[in-house]
Amino acid sequence: MRITVTVDGVTYSDEVEPRMLLVQYLRERLGKVGTVVGCDTSNCGACTVHLDGHSVKSCSVLAVQADGCEVTTIEGLARDGQLHPVQQAFHDNHALQCGFCTPGMIMQAIDLLADNPEPTEDAVRQGLEGNLCRCTGYQNIVRAVRDAAERMRPGAGPEVERVSEGATAHAVGGGE
Repeated sequence: MRITVTVDGVTYSDEVEPRMLLVQYLRERLGKVGTVVGCDTSNCGACTVHLDGHSVKSCSVLAVQADGCEVTTIEGLARDGQLHPVQQAFHDNHALQCGFCTPGMIMQAIDLLADNPEPTEDAVRQGLEGNLCRCTGYQNIVRAVRDAAERMRPGAGPEVERVSEGATAHAVGGGE
């Protein structure tokens, strides 16, 4: 089957097997290896990406289901060498221990903050419940998401829209 999909702002048209998972397409065909294969059962959330602006576990989506859609991966968040505010907050709050869950956590956190720009600690924990951290770094992850919410609050700096079709994420902070 032929699909056309825009990934991190670049449009690709490829022949794919009908049973190919989106995570396989992103990693194996496009080299987007920041999208991590974790459990292959959609339990861990390490493979979370945005599909038309909403987080999905790419191990539970077929590549053909993304035909005509826009996909944003962890690699597509930084702009002009500047980290996305959520990426920067994870860095600044040491919310990345081994780093395996980090891409999925960041992608889910961005979706969470788009829906709830001022989440409580409980709301963050609930919003991330489908993403697992094996290092038990949840305290720092929750702290990072709440810090990112502060950074993204209107008047705190450049605003960040939901990363979706036609939207651009503006980064604050810098470095890696």
